[in-house]
Amino acid sequence: MADSKALQVKEKHEVASPAEQTRPGLVFTPDVDIFEDERQITLLADMPGVSPDDVTIDLSDNVLSISGEVKPFEEANEADVLIEFEIGRYYRQFTLSEVIDQSRIEARLEDGVLRLTLPKAEKAIPRQITVTAG
Repeated sequence: MADSKALQVKEKHEVASPAEQTRPGLVFTPDVDIFEDERQITLLADMPGVSPDDVTIDLSDNVLSISGEVKPFEEANEADVLIEFEIGRYYRQFTLSEVIDQSRIEARLEDGVLRLTLPKAEKAIPRQITVTAG
């Protein structure tokens, strides 16, 4: 039996006030989910239409910047009939604290979702202290 809830489509949101751009075109804010456990923080960013070669991840002064470019899908000999999937760039920044071990950050793009694994520094991982007698 089908679920009675209707699927909600979330539209792309253009960045409200992007920094001064050096390239023309639309800039979108990717939707992000962030999860945490005691060893790492996982960040999932929706970037449909972006290939791994078109993703850039920069880390500078504790600021993690992700960007990705959506390129047109039509071939040179094709004429646009209807375009609902907007072409542009995704861009988002995050400020990292000293809790993150920046040298061990990993990234993977699969099915339009960028997964960043941000391992916590050893000093930030909770540990239990054993108590001995005498």
